[in-house]
Amino acid sequence: MMATRITKITALLSYNGVVSRIWATPFLGSNSYSSAVASLESEPDSPLFGLKDYENYRKSIHGGITHKALLVDAVGTLVIPSQPMAQIYKQIGEKYGVEFSEDEILRRYRKAYEQPWGRSRLRYVDDGRPFWQHIAWHLCDPNAGEVFKALKKAGVKVAIVSNFDTRLRPLLRALNCDHWFDAMAVSAEVAAEKPNPMIFLKACELLGVEAEDAVHVGDDRRNDIWGARDAGCDAWLWGSDVHSFKEIAERIGVEV
Repeated sequence: MMATRITKITALLSYNGVVSRIWATPFLGSNSYSSAVASLESEPDSPLFGLKDYENYRKSIHGGITHKALLVDAVGTLVIPSQPMAQIYKQIGEKYGVEFSEDEILRRYRKAYEQPWGRSRLRYVDDGRPFWQHIAWHLCDPNAGEVFKALKKAGVKVAIVSNFDTRLRPLLRALNCDHWFDAMAVSAEVAAEKPNPMIFLKACELLGVEAEDAVHVGDDRRNDIWGARDAGCDAWLWGSDVHSFKEIAERIGVEV
């Protein structure tokens, strides 16, 4: 009987890859779960719950917001190179007689990034190399600052979760946005890379929240979405589920 009820809850509260955390809570150990079961069983013919129902449910138990914390990916979500890196490396290479196409440079770049660097098993440790200074960065969303200010005012904690080396903190300081965040979980510092769930759990630990109370936003389905969900967080895909930080805030339940 219990297994049947759990299956029913899971099916009803699943939508577009989002699953409510209440189905993962022990049946007899959660008043919220028991109430949800009673509600569903009293309306056995009700239509399937959608994403809006799920978010409204979360707002009802979190005082008007869906999540207590927002985790944000860095490259591709918060910041992006101002010029394609393949172009930068091509221009530098030509000065030394290297004549690779941008496609070949990109292929070699990706292959290199798959390998650990130096004496570390991680790719992003000990890599504050001088040539990185040739890369300029800018914010993906120029209105992000206003949004993060509103999130903090509403009591939503915010952290960066990024596969990056030790340049990230100086980079965010240079862009004058490091103060937007309550914590940073950077792979080179916490010895775990996305999609390893440990980096997400570390971010939650730094913020003082449970994983189930956080939502992560990133642009990589494997690293950001799958990794965050393995850690027990909700996850939204940047450019698909959400397209701006204002939209993120609105989904959480914060007006900007």
